Amino acid sequence: MKPAGVVRKVDQLGRIVLPKSLRKRYQMNEGDPVEILVQGDHIILERYRPRCVFCSSMDGVGEFKERYVCAVCLKEMQGL
Repeated sequence: MKPAGVVRKVDQLGRIVLPKSLRKRYQMNEGDPVEILVQGDHIILERYRPRCVFCSSMDGVGEFKERYVCAVCLKEMQGL
């Protein structure tokens, strides 16, 4: 993980503001979903990408009946 060299304070509601330069660099726009991950004692923010409910893959994922399923699992289910 490369430090960005930016320090922000958490406000009374637990919010922080991501600097415009970081939002632009990582193509994060207002209203975009953000996933919060914890790795050891690190908190990681990343743009949300849906994962397959069966195998957790992020490749070729589409929505089916309000759930996300990858093409591989969908093909496998069609063979049942």
